[in-house]
Amino acid sequence: MADPEHGRRPTGALAPAAPGARLRAARLALWAAAALLALRQLAVALTTPGGERLTDPETWIGPHGVLRVDGSLYDSARFTGTPFAGLLLGPLTRSAQAAPGWGWALGALLLVAALGLAAARALPPPVTRRTAQPAAICLLMLSLPVRDALWLGQAGTVPVLLVLLGCLTVRGQRAGGLCAGLAAALQPVLLLFVPLLWCTGRRRAALTAVGAFAAATALAWAALPHDSAAYWAHHPAGAGLGGRADGPGNQSLHGALLRLGLSGPPEIALFLLLGAAVTAVALRRAVRYARDGQPLLAVAVTGCAALAVSPATGRHQWLWVLLTVAGRAGERASDRYVWPVAAVLVSTLPAKMLVPDTPVLHPLRDDLVLLAALAAAVAVPFLPRTAPSYRSPVPAPHAAPAPARFRRLPLPPFPRRTLSRPNLLLLRVTYAVYSSVRQAAQGGRATAEAHGHQILALERALSLDVEHWVNRTVVGLPRLDGFLSFYYESFHFAVPLTLLAVLYARRPVDYRWARTSLGFATVLGLAGFWLYPLAPPRLMPGSGFVDTVHGPQNLARPGYGAMTALTNQYAAMPSLHFGWSLWCGIVIVAVAPWWWLKALGLLHPLLTASAIVATANHWVLDAVGGAAVVGAGFALTRLLSGPRAIAVPEPLPDGRRTARRRQRRTTTGPTNAVGGRHG
Repeated sequence: MADPEHGRRPTGALAPAAPGARLRAARLALWAAAALLALRQLAVALTTPGGERLTDPETWIGPHGVLRVDGSLYDSARFTGTPFAGLLLGPLTRSAQAAPGWGWALGALLLVAALGLAAARALPPPVTRRTAQPAAICLLMLSLPVRDALWLGQAGTVPVLLVLLGCLTVRGQRAGGLCAGLAAALQPVLLLFVPLLWCTGRRRAALTAVGAFAAATALAWAALPHDSAAYWAHHPAGAGLGGRADGPGNQSLHGALLRLGLSGPPEIALFLLLGAAVTAVALRRAVRYARDGQPLLAVAVTGCAALAVSPATGRHQWLWVLLTVAGRAGERASDRYVWPVAAVLVSTLPAKMLVPDTPVLHPLRDDLVLLAALAAAVAVPFLPRTAPSYRSPVPAPHAAPAPARFRRLPLPPFPRRTLSRPNLLLLRVTYAVYSSVRQAAQGGRATAEAHGHQILALERALSLDVEHWVNRTVVGLPRLDGFLSFYYESFHFAVPLTLLAVLYARRPVDYRWARTSLGFATVLGLAGFWLYPLAPPRLMPGSGFVDTVHGPQNLARPGYGAMTALTNQYAAMPSLHFGWSLWCGIVIVAVAPWWWLKALGLLHPLLTASAIVATANHWVLDAVGGAAVVGAGFALTRLLSGPRAIAVPEPLPDGRRTARRRQRRTTTGPTNAVGGRHG
């Protein structure tokens, strides 16, 4: 901006930082983060006791610290590599044992750095290579495959690096084909990159890759004939080696079909049919992306297909899913980060953190990486570089700036209240973090029981100590007891999740302020669990309460039952059972268009309050605490983002009735309603 008096840009300390300076600062911050992550991973790997780290090389070496060349590599079925890999791992394992893990860990770090540099080198513009390199290394350092390589001593990242070098970095078709062929000799399913090279005009590289694979395999056959026969005849391409083929570690179509209960010739036939279909579709997409100037995406899509069609997969193959963040999917700006976030979460977090631990969702949890690989290989609509939205996605609509609630306390300038639907992928991760913190916030039993006596004394002073009478009365009425116990167990999660789903699908503007207020209330509840551990009535010794939900607990033992391992038994103050139900009631009253629906919304917290007291799971004051954190959540949301935004409906040409219905669905009500929305 020009100086109005002198007609030139301002200088000195008040001058804004140039874009180039900000970019250099961000680049230095990324390199610093990459270095810190590398040091942390190295420290974790080297400070772990000897019997718990570098366990994979211990399966490759014999009693005297050398590779088992006198016997079979596959006697124990724990070695999953090819015979050619066995020839190469001899000196590596000896060096790892000779340098107490330092050589192996430093070598793994160098491999990760090379992977990041090779991946960043192949990114198409407008991404700059110098900025992408530290970001890629950071993502790789956080991924599960790299953490395994540093901790367990796995060498599975070597084939991935060889493929990236052969297809993206090395100049000359013969050198590139040699790298790809050696990668296939270490992992035969990587022969899928041969047709990719052939169809993209690199036929000499494809022929060289086939020749290198054949030569390496023949060399291993000559040196280890017994092991070669065992691998290629009895364990084709590694099938049946390592862990159980139907275990969750085998993230391939073969493992998924076995987990579904299929076996024998029908399973093999279906696996071959599905594998051929996935390979054909993925290679066609990969060739299209390569010709479009997105070579890294083409390689990643082919790698995802290799992960799916391999008889047995290793965790290092999950890197292919992570590399698909190079693609761009979604024409709208609000959708642009959906797939990158999904790929990063699948590659860096355990599946149990991403999928709820519900029996009906166990197939999804056990096959999460496979589903992500299949989606990247055959389904995700990655944009071509010629698409108008590739560089300039459609911007998300935003609400008008909200006025400050208090004149002397203005709203923060950074939140922009988006009117479109947000990304739901982080919601499950947030709840997983909440569950972990809630479990970690356990106080001592003596402290929790002392706090229970304090709450009971305060309730007696206020004439609120009705828990014992209510509990005993309900226990004497079996039908009411069963109903309230069922309500306590079933509706705590069902109602908030249903309400969030309806708001997300039908009223995204209201979803944002409702979700944010619930998040604030939950965070405040966690603070209460941490600062004031409280024993509920059912865990107070000698109090005479009957636990109608969990059954009798053995209070004579410090770990008084199996429930201790599942959840924090002393997270009673505040009661989020009641708090979440009150949140549901307030939101339904604020957005529901019919009076009877508002009445049902208010009935839910009333029934929940009755259930938590009648089942002896909470004190009355716990419900008061739950109401307090919910009120604070709404107040913080209003304070930070202002009143609720109103989405202006667009006129529809198909009649007044449809337009009126659209307006009723998108309008969020008056701006002076309860709550606000955090952009």
